[in-house]
Amino acid sequence: MKAKHLLSLRELNREDIEELFRRADQFRAKPRAHAALLAGRTLALLFERPSTRTRTALEAGMAQLGGHAVFLRREDTQLGRGEPIPDTARTLSQIVDGIAARVNAHQDLLELARHSSVPVVNALSDTLHPVQALTDLYTLRLHHGRAEGLEIAWVGDGSNVCHELMFGAAKLGIALRVASPAGYEPKAPIVRLAARDAQAAHSPVPHIGHDPRAAVKGAQAVFTDTWVSMGQEARAEARRQALSAYGVTPELMALAAPGAVFLHPLPARRGEEVAAEVIDGPQSLVTEQVRNRLPVTKAILAALLAD
Repeated sequence: MKAKHLLSLRELNREDIEELFRRADQFRAKPRAHAALLAGRTLALLFERPSTRTRTALEAGMAQLGGHAVFLRREDTQLGRGEPIPDTARTLSQIVDGIAARVNAHQDLLELARHSSVPVVNALSDTLHPVQALTDLYTLRLHHGRAEGLEIAWVGDGSNVCHELMFGAAKLGIALRVASPAGYEPKAPIVRLAARDAQAAHSPVPHIGHDPRAAVKGAQAVFTDTWVSMGQEARAEARRQALSAYGVTPELMALAAPGAVFLHPLPARRGEEVAAEVIDGPQSLVTEQVRNRLPVTKAILAALLAD
């Protein structure tokens, strides 16, 4: 992988993504076979937001590859006392071999990477979530045996994961249809960039609409995300009302292609964005998504810290 950082899938080309998938295949097949790959390497985990899957996969991934992770909440660092981000970036760069940052504002992540001399991984921002989207696309590839030519649907809020799926779909030749209520669509600049990338790659341009039935009809995979993410609690009831017609139900899934699957980045609220019968039923790949997070994370770490 030629990129120094992983801030978004948009920075990668198709060959980069496929190489990460091949590495993930190796780590998935032999989880303990590369125990010295990152021996002596240290990754700082700079987290402003809580995490279950991302933090665990990063810490376990470093340990299984022979490295070490140092977990830092904002209040554990001088950032919590007003230290400028550039100073923190330069400081950590003198001590660790890489930084994984989970931030509230994407601009903070960009500033961190700009002043860091070691690789920076976007472990989630308010705008993008490349590790999750890469895991989702890898899960689809494993399940269907390919990525190119798939038709997938996103139903609900145009979240950070939706943004990254748009970039990933454009790179891999996947047709993505998004259905969101007015005011909850993916951000317009992201839509424009994804369309430009799709045209350059001769891939289907992502379609943005408001009708969940139209988006799901004939799709081979259906995605959604929680209606109330971290930092949105003050608007929780308004968001639930606006998104109430966008829950993924068995009736909606019945419009998808035969054998269609359901994916969700978690955490999930059953009875809101997805019915329990769907997320806990035979069409759900949620457990596979979680299983695949570790080998995909290890692939990213290996590409950035071992090469």
